[in-house]
Amino acid sequence: MHIVLHQPEIPQNTGNIGRTCVATGSSLHLIEPLGFRLNEKEIKRSGMDYWEKLDVTRYIDFEDFKEKHPGAKIWFATTKAKRAYSEASFAMDDYIMFGKESAGIPEEILIDNEETCIRIPMGDQIRSLNLSNAVAIVLYEALRQNDFMGLERKGELHRLSWKE
Repeated sequence: MHIVLHQPEIPQNTGNIGRTCVATGSSLHLIEPLGFRLNEKEIKRSGMDYWEKLDVTRYIDFEDFKEKHPGAKIWFATTKAKRAYSEASFAMDDYIMFGKESAGIPEEILIDNEETCIRIPMGDQIRSLNLSNAVAIVLYEALRQNDFMGLERKGELHRLSWKE
């Protein structure tokens, strides 16, 4: 899977998302401008020691991203979408794009991609979820639909053992 962040603003969110990408074998694509430098300690702190293991690519703008990934299936996660993320049929090579924390994905991009716009249902008392939480929700649904391909499914205790 591929996670795309369009102009992310908060380094801690991007660090958390990077850690989630490493945990799921997903790649992270960052579309500039970024609201921070990638060497900031907040990214390293929230991404912990996983940041060096992250497959991350930067792009000058959305046009640069599209030129480098012609024909890519892109899902646009936005609170403005008509259908829920659970109605989408994700493939393992799909891209899921999320917008910046303060404004989301620009409407100029959304209007051209209405069929692949998806949202996370929530009450009307809140504008949006935290970006790193939203990425985790949608990414894990996409992985679930693909039977968590390539991911470890059993857990082990640290000091004790599960009963057989």
